[in-house]
Amino acid sequence: MALDRSVLVARLLWVIPAILLFLTINQAKVALDLRETLEDGVPVEAEVIEIETSGRVDVTMASARLRLQLPEGEVVERELPLPITFAEDLQGSERLEVRVNPGADQEIVIAELGRAQWRLAAINSAMSLIGLVLVTIGVFAWNRYLRRKGDPARRTLEEPVEM
Repeated sequence: MALDRSVLVARLLWVIPAILLFLTINQAKVALDLRETLEDGVPVEAEVIEIETSGRVDVTMASARLRLQLPEGEVVERELPLPITFAEDLQGSERLEVRVNPGADQEIVIAELGRAQWRLAAINSAMSLIGLVLVTIGVFAWNRYLRRKGDPARRTLEEPVEM
């Protein structure tokens, strides 16, 4: 039995739920890491060196370059990526309170934005989960339909359409 093109495409569609599963897990981890640093991190005052925004039509991004002294005494410069909407709130700031949690996946979080950032990541995770459920149902239903009734594009006009 040769594999029909529509069946092959229907099988390949399982890649989409796999990608959405990865995104759901990734964004949930980011949200938990941000929240952990925000709650358990040591408050440190950081000097704002530069807030950079890129307003290109295809990509908008922002970042904040900060200089801060870690709890161990080491002075470091870090560039933190920011959602573009948060960068506007930080324009003109010379000093910011940050939370530092050495060794964590998200070591530095801007205290003023931390709550919004972890909630945004959690919302992204929830949206990915909803998409995962809906796409999985659709891919499952389409594969099941093709397995039971065959490709509807291959039917002739004389054949009755079964629903």
